[in-house]
Amino acid sequence: MDFPIADLLDPLACYAKLVALLHPEGLACPRCGSHDGLKVQRRHRAPVLDYRCSGCGRVFNAWTGTALQGTQRRPAEILLILRGFAQGTSTARLARELACDRMKLLALRHRFQGNALLGLDRNPLGDAVVEADEMYQNAGGKRHPPSRPGRPAAVPGQQASGPRHLRQRPAAGGRGGRP
Repeated sequence: MDFPIADLLDPLACYAKLVALLHPEGLACPRCGSHDGLKVQRRHRAPVLDYRCSGCGRVFNAWTGTALQGTQRRPAEILLILRGFAQGTSTARLARELACDRMKLLALRHRFQGNALLGLDRNPLGDAVVEADEMYQNAGGKRHPPSRPGRPAAVPGQQASGPRHLRQRPAAGGRGGRP
């Protein structure tokens, strides 16, 4: 998903981008689904407009019924937040950059992640049936080969050559000196 920075300077362009993302088929009444007969009800948060459906009388805006429902953020802020989420920016860093509450931003991130999980393909592999060896075919394939010691391993039951650093035990009844 691309977020051109130049578009973030224009509030109308930000709003149009969000409406296109949230409503790909066009804005419709959340109650009756009508695309026709939507009249502007209020403009108190322009460019986010409240509409009234002439069919059922429902008042709504572009955020109604989406993960953005109830948010009071401007469209440019929302796009910056979405851009940060898509880029993997931490919630704490986004909160500092936007000078907003980290916990509210985290709740919004969780709402988006929940919606993303709902739309996730449950069977992302090409076949309905997959054998285990196909799933793990390249498991660990990018790892470096294990390092080998410079000398061969000792034969079982044979003591390895080289110095051994062991403490001497004190002799029975002695003071810990050498025998």
